[in-house]
Formats: sequence, structure tokens, C-alpha cells
Amino acid sequence: MQHTMKKLAGATLVAAMSVAGAAHAQQVEDVKIGFAGPMTGAQAHYGKDFQNGITLAVEDMNATKPVIGGKPVRFVLDVADDQADPRTGTTVAQKLVDDNIKGMLGHFNSGTTIPASRIYANAGIPQIAMATAPEYTQQGFKTTFRMMTSDTQQGSVAGTFAVKKLGMKKIAIVDDRTAYGQGLADQFEKAAKAAGGTIVDREFTNDKAVDFKAILTKLKSMNPDLVYYGGADSQAAPMVKQMKTLGIKAPLMGGEMVHTPTFLQVAGDAANGTVASLAGLPLEEMPGGKDYVEKYKKRFGEDVQTYSPYAYDGAMAMFDAMKKANSTDPAKYLPLLAKTNMPAVTTKDLAYDSKGDLKNGGITLYKVVDGKWTTLESVGGR
Repeated sequence: MQHTMKKLAGATLVAAMSVAGAAHAQQVEDVKIGFAGPMTGAQAHYGKDFQNGITLAVEDMNATKPVIGGKPVRFVLDVADDQADPRTGTTVAQKLVDDNIKGMLGHFNSGTTIPASRIYANAGIPQIAMATAPEYTQQGFKTTFRMMTSDTQQGSVAGTFAVKKLGMKKIAIVDDRTAYGQGLADQFEKAAKAAGGTIVDREFTNDKAVDFKAILTKLKSMNPDLVYYGGADSQAAPMVKQMKTLGIKAPLMGGEMVHTPTFLQVAGDAANGTVASLAGLPLEEMPGGKDYVEKYKKRFGEDVQTYSPYAYDGAMAMFDAMKKANSTDPAKYLPLLAKTNMPAVTTKDLAYDSKGDLKNGGITLYKVVDGKWTTLESVGGR
């Protein structure tokens, strides 16, 4: 009898151990992915738009129950607010590295992305950022990749378009002196001059300003055909309102940070006639645009803004590289990330060049008509 009891106890113990072993084998491993952007302050709406796209990608990938390196994994976002401030950007970058993130999605602004990129590069952590300033991928780091086309292409297309297509000969330029705003304005100026335009004045402000009357009064005396602004909607909206108040007939033109619902809301009727360039195709023409719009609306209860589709694609490229490498180790999946070649929401073929810039960029020009952004023309990027 005692022998039988021992056998039963042994069998029970073995069964318990095998159940525990199976449970242990299936235990999901959390994989931390860093995210940073402006989550507070005047640019918080950009940060939220950016984060929503990444959140959607994380949830979509986790829903597939991914297995990497023989283990079930769950991607978890480690979120940081860099306040669109370069110094804060480097502080949160170091914190994210110390948190042992396996990849970095961010930052948003070029001014925060560029100084933070050295920290990720030193740690060997792949970084896919929204930043568009050319310098970001020209530092010689192997870890830097983009979500959007760089300002070299965007400024070039916009400058040529303004002169050749819109017929703007006398152009005044204002920038906010950030890495993004100044860089975009520089590229625009170069292209506008090459196309035969004349720059009648170049002024600068900062990314916190709201009163532009002194600058605009000076510009009015020069009677420009167009005022180009390199910077965000939080300056562009009050600027265009003040232009109308001062009787400046010239339209405003800017980059993708102006192409937002917030600009339309704040500028009101003064927004009409404003032109903006934005990387990639119009949302309705993106290969995965229709499905993305439906998915986004269902998840967040609001319309797609500007940046989230690019954020979604960037995150998916990182996850795809990890799956192909069968590893979440940055050193192992980085070479696969560099070789990315995949269909995406924003483009039929998401791929990077040797610097980490998008191979298939493309630019679309938009104009505000009756309070809405309407497409003028797309250049490349199918």
C-alpha cells in the first residue's frame, strides 16, 4: 500500500512539474521599446498623433502573438516626454537606454532627435525617428533611420513648386531657428533661388513666439508674393492671422508641421490660401490608407492626423526586423532593419538607403480651400 502511495505521489509530482514547465515555457516575455516625443506643451498634439500610430502598431503586432527566439513576446512601450526640448531629449534618451529598451521609436523634433541619437548609437540601439532635418542621418551612425522624407527633398520640391507652379517670384522667408525650421527654410531658399525666385528678406523668430507684427510690418513694405515659414503650427497660425490683419495679400507656405487640423482651427478664415508640403502621398492614396483610417477611427474615436501612419510603418519595420532576425537583440536585428523591404501603409515598398533615409519618399503639396486641406500635386513616392 505504501509503495502504491509513493508511486501516486511521484506521478502527481511529475505531472505538477510538467504543467509548471509548460506554463514557464509559455510565459510571455516583455520587450521594451522606447518612445519619446513632445507629450506636454505647445507641441503636445504632434506627440499624441505620433504616439497613436506607434500604439496601434504595438497592439497589432501583439495581437499576432509573436514568437521570437523560441519565446512568446509582448512589446511594451516605454514612454518619455521630451517636451520638444534638446536638453530634456538627451536626459530621457539616457533614461530609456538605462531602462534596457531594445529599440527606439522617436524622437519627433529634429532638435531633440539629433543630440539624443548619439546616446542610442553609443548603446547600439536602433532608432527610427520622425525627425526630417538632413543632419540626423548624416552623422555616420549605423543606428539612425527615418519615418519620413528628409527636408532636403521636401524643401527642394516646395521651393521649385512655389516659383514654377505657383508663380511666386518675390519670396520672404521666416524660420523658428530650430534644427527643423531653419533646415527646411534653407532647403526651400536654395531651391526657390535655383528656380528663378528672389528672396526679398530672411527673418527669424523662435518656437515660443506668438507676436510677429514687427517682422510682418517689415515684410509688408517689401510686398512679397509669398511668405514661407519654417516651423510649427503654433507659430504659423497666429502669423497668418496677423498677416491678414496687417493687410498682407501674400499667402503663407510651410512644411508638414503646418499641415494640421490644429492650424486650421487656430487660424480660422485666415488659413485659406495657405500652402503646405507633406512627405508621402495623400492619406486616401496611400496603399494601406483606407484600412488604416478605419482601424484608427475604431481604436481612437477620431480622424487620422498627420504623422501617425508614418509612425505605424516605422514601428512595424522594427518589429519585422526582429522577427526576421529571430532576435530582439539590437546587434542581431539591426542589419536586418537596414535591409528592410516591405509593403507598408504609406508606401508599396518601405526601404532605407545606406544612411537610413527612406528610398521612396515623395512629397505632396496641399492648399487650404474653404477651411480644409486639399491636394494640389504629388511628386514621386508611389
